[in-house]
Amino acid sequence: VQLQASGGGLVQAGDSLTLSCAASGRSFSNDVMGWFRQAPGKEREFVASISWSGGTANYVDSVKGRFTISRDNAKNMVYLQMNSLKPEDTAVYYCAADTRSFVEFRRDGPDYWGQGTLVTVSS
Repeated sequence: VQLQASGGGLVQAGDSLTLSCAASGRSFSNDVMGWFRQAPGKEREFVASISWSGGTANYVDSVKGRFTISRDNAKNMVYLQMNSLKPEDTAVYYCAADTRSFVEFRRDGPDYWGQGTLVTVSS
């Protein structure tokens, strides 16, 4: 089982960036999937999650209205569209998946983690 995140980079404040996560090893179509991030010197934090159907999404307050999570179960992919990026969004972003619920994904930490992709937002 592998989650491969990509799409990070160096951007300026106000720019947009889309992260992608490719899941492999089994089907993740029944999993909650999402993103966490860890900024330098800080603990890892929840960013967004999406239900297996894609019909429900959950976001941390600091990204609501700016980030959009989506998924393509046929391709075993999950995406994070990030708009109006701010310097405080600078972090390593981790893709994650969980067989349990939305609540457990955010509260307890996911079952599966991918490697991170670095997003740096300059002011």
